[in-house]
Amino acid sequence: MGFVTELFARPRPQEEVRYRTALALLNAMSNADRADIGIKPADFPRIAREMSLR
Repeated sequence: MGFVTELFARPRPQEEVRYRTALALLNAMSNADRADIGIKPADFPRIAREMSLR
């Protein structure tokens, strides 16, 4: 029974926290900011993954 508890109580990997933070940052940008750097909302997951690995 200890294994099941450990499985659900395990902390999230650091990369997932950074991915969620990067995705929130991209979603918070205004349309003008997005147009300035040339990204579209469809690119957000890819860009957030790249940001989380750095």
